Amino acid sequence: MKPFFSIIIPVYNRPEEIDELLVSISAQEYDEPFEVCIVEDGSAEKSDLIINKYTSELSIQYFETENTGPGLSRNYGMTKATGNYFIILDSDVILPYNYLAEITKQLEKKYTDAFGGPDAAHPSFSVLQKAINYSMTSFLTTGGIRGNKKSVGKFQPRSFNMGLSQKAFDITKGFSNMRAGEDIDLSFRLWEQGLETQLIDAAYVYHKRRNSFLGFFQQTFAFGTARPKLNKKYPTTAKLTYWFPSIFILGLDLSILLSFFGVYSPILLYAFYFSLIGLDAFLRNNFNPLVGFLSIITSLTQFLGYGLGFLDSKFISKK
Repeated sequence: MKPFFSIIIPVYNRPEEIDELLVSISAQEYDEPFEVCIVEDGSAEKSDLIINKYTSELSIQYFETENTGPGLSRNYGMTKATGNYFIILDSDVILPYNYLAEITKQLEKKYTDAFGGPDAAHPSFSVLQKAINYSMTSFLTTGGIRGNKKSVGKFQPRSFNMGLSQKAFDITKGFSNMRAGEDIDLSFRLWEQGLETQLIDAAYVYHKRRNSFLGFFQQTFAFGTARPKLNKKYPTTAKLTYWFPSIFILGLDLSILLSFFGVYSPILLYAFYFSLIGLDAFLRNNFNPLVGFLSIITSLTQFLGYGLGFLDSKFISKK
């Protein structure tokens, strides 16, 4: 039986993004019926006028709720949806034309009750968005764990591009009320129930990311604060590698301090590492030197945000 997809999209003050996403959903080369469920999560800037443009092209349900955060908004959408397999997307993604067809093809080949897909940078994205995408997905940074079959351990779907069966939702009750890390939390609970996850390589999305260094720092800081909470909730999943960004930042601070005393080898190692990042980003982005340079800054921002967030959650906030 082919799945009947319900595409669940929480949105918060981003009507322009919903417009772009709905354009890409309308362009899907997919012959089976599906529906779109958009949950307005207490937005001041409503998306209703944008959504009304697509009601003749798509089967759309539109719901307005008080602000509860993305996880609970997704849950609300899934309770209202009529499909038997939910596709959960962030509002800031764009789908390639064959997205739904590729998911169907893989689920027919190997069915699992949850899946995730990778993210990529669209050619139209800004140089900063391309640099942030590089930092979040490159093997040379902590982003290498996202959307990578070669990563160690089971694949943990991320909520910007994730599938979940009706059965899995009924068993797990969906996302928790965590504001960050709620997708990883859901993966752990899926596994506890004996439900499998998989990465569908061909089900990638173009993910626009943040478009400022401050926004990216805040996002990675939130990711960092989530990890100690997850380690505490699921102690068997804790790994030493989760400390790496914090250790990296502390080591960089120490290297800078040592350079004032004439010890330059540690800071030279960091300089070599960041040079590799810049060169790799340059080569992977059509030899764009600005993307290469900005990727050095965004990678440092990612380490700084995640590392400080981790330390804050572990030793200071402890909420």
